[in-house]
Amino acid sequence: MLWQFNDGAPIYAQLVQQIKVGIVSGVFPPGERLPSVRDLATAAGVNPNTMQRALTELERDGLVYSQRTAGRFVTEDKEMIETAKRALAERHISAFLDAMTRLGYRREDVIEMLRQEIKGGGDGDVSLAM
Repeated sequence: MLWQFNDGAPIYAQLVQQIKVGIVSGVFPPGERLPSVRDLATAAGVNPNTMQRALTELERDGLVYSQRTAGRFVTEDKEMIETAKRALAERHISAFLDAMTRLGYRREDVIEMLRQEIKGGGDGDVSLAM
């Protein structure tokens, strides 16, 4: 997993979002045991306490759960994962539409641009990078 941080939000909040993306995209599949706090912190280049805080928040959200001596696992509730995926997508769409509005585009213009982009993409697949 590629960890990227910016100065716009607290590191723990960015960790939460990036791990959520990992869960909804299948990097961390349902039921899979997550790496240890220390291993995740090392990979992300953050303090283990910061990673612990992020994982605790994900537990509160229900996307991750702990088993006493076995570690943390991704929820097996596929509906919950799908709901989280939809919420992330809606947030990205809203930010995109806000940015396009600031550029002076109407929603109808944006929809037409998207149609043209998809149509001109060759095989019809749209690849979105995060």
